[in-house]
Amino acid sequence: MAAMTNVEMAEQFEALADLLEIKGENPFKIRAYRNAARVLGDHPAEMGAELAAGRDLTGIPGIGKEIAAKIATMTETGALPALEKVRAEFPPALPDLLKLPGLGPKRVRTLLDQCGVKTLDDLAAAAREGRIQALPGFGAKLEAALLEAVTKRLDTTVRHLRAAAEPVVGRIVETLAAVPGVHKVTPAGSYRRGRDTVGDLDLLVVADDPAAVMAAFTAQPGIARVLAQGETKGSVLFERGIQADLRLVPAASYGAALHYFTGSQAHNIAMRRRAQQQGLKLNEYGVFREETPVAGADEEGIFAALGLPWIPPEQREDAGEIEAAEQGKLPRLIEESDLRGDLHNHTIWSDGALSIEAMARQAAALGWSYIAITDHSKRLTVANGLDERRLDEQLEDVARVNTLGLGVQVLSGSEVDILEDGSLDFSDDVLARLDVVVVAVHSRFKLNREAQTTRILRALERPQVSFLAHPTGRLLLERDPYEVDLDRILEAIHARGCFVEINAHPMRLDLNEVYARRARERGIPVVINNDAHSLADFAHHRHGILQARRAWLGRDDVLNTLPLDALMARLRATRR
Repeated sequence: MAAMTNVEMAEQFEALADLLEIKGENPFKIRAYRNAARVLGDHPAEMGAELAAGRDLTGIPGIGKEIAAKIATMTETGALPALEKVRAEFPPALPDLLKLPGLGPKRVRTLLDQCGVKTLDDLAAAAREGRIQALPGFGAKLEAALLEAVTKRLDTTVRHLRAAAEPVVGRIVETLAAVPGVHKVTPAGSYRRGRDTVGDLDLLVVADDPAAVMAAFTAQPGIARVLAQGETKGSVLFERGIQADLRLVPAASYGAALHYFTGSQAHNIAMRRRAQQQGLKLNEYGVFREETPVAGADEEGIFAALGLPWIPPEQREDAGEIEAAEQGKLPRLIEESDLRGDLHNHTIWSDGALSIEAMARQAAALGWSYIAITDHSKRLTVANGLDERRLDEQLEDVARVNTLGLGVQVLSGSEVDILEDGSLDFSDDVLARLDVVVVAVHSRFKLNREAQTTRILRALERPQVSFLAHPTGRLLLERDPYEVDLDRILEAIHARGCFVEINAHPMRLDLNEVYARRARERGIPVVINNDAHSLADFAHHRHGILQARRAWLGRDDVLNTLPLDALMARLRATRR
């Protein structure tokens, strides 16, 4: 079995802390588990690798003997027994309530004790009956917001962040690849296409002994229920709510099956139509001329049989990719190695976990040329935003770090709040002192479409703006985008000569691929940023790269693929 990742262990400790807080347990114990989650999220090396190398985990600040023992158990078994024990004391669906905005452990305890709310359905019923607003710490406004949120969640087909599915896929692949006689194990479906969220996971396997593969697949740790187990098909549901479907395919059909199960459905229909126009038949078993197989063992052969070059999975949405491939106009898509730095990051000066120096050292370790420090401005008090005095002090710290010879240039900056009237949180004189000025909406998400659009357009008129961050404010599976006319926003950005962000945080991935492609078509450079608040966040770039590839972006379409001198020239050119 593959070891649990640090992120998954952190999730387990956070879940344990939440349930203990609902129970009203010792706050020091709860704080210890939350601190352990933070340490795991920030630690640069996987704990499984640390243990395999013989490292004493108690030497890591914030990890004592008890936490170290629990980490070792999770690494060996894939489970946290203390969490499983506490979960058994609560209704199984109670943790679902914690995923709703506005609900923390204390409020969930109140709902359980005073309203008998144990599930999302219970919460919806209590809200419709008006029983929640009378509870201490709630009120009518929160009751209405909870009803809206739970209704959306109940009405939505179950999906998961691709980033949440990633470690599950990794362990399945590692487990099955270790079975003797397995030749290929490949994820397919929307996961392979790089979608920001995924439904069920599809995996294809070519193996000599299908029964051994199926046995290994259904015996994995963390499985809540085996849904199906046949000779060539299997399906399991993991405790985290993620379903995985396995298909064993013959080697001669592997490429055809991979193409078919990768999708999308619209792309597959277009490809089958193309095959029919050429007197061929395309299905999950291969390409056939009448009953004679023409191709099937690999994807390249499938495309070649239809007169096409191989099309990257991220582009398979029937959005013009087949026509572009036929005409030799598929772009060379961006790779993670193309990036030279990042222009949106937070430190301990506002709501980040690391110092400027620590962020710079991590950027240097990644081989980057530059990193911008863009802590929040003063209006965002919940994130410890900087006022003018603290910003001056931070600029001195940036200058100090740049004297250390770390091999990476630290750029000064700020993530400046766009206020409701479109004004910014700092004056033009203050902003003129910074290398990078990031503007973003962090409040009043419920403004109507015209008001929200006008608000952002006014902010973009300010002379020092470099780029607009997370342009729709969405949090995937949690918060819908605010109402805004993105086409007008992109037109203004193009006219202004500034840039727009793909925020690579897996809960944001904002812009989405549709509008990122429209930005490309208008000639607007996109910036792919981690929005890093910790060491773990430096891994977000791969999610942003997938989003950019789905938008057909190449290296030249992305601002932070430029070397430092060229980048600085482009940033200066945005200033009026």
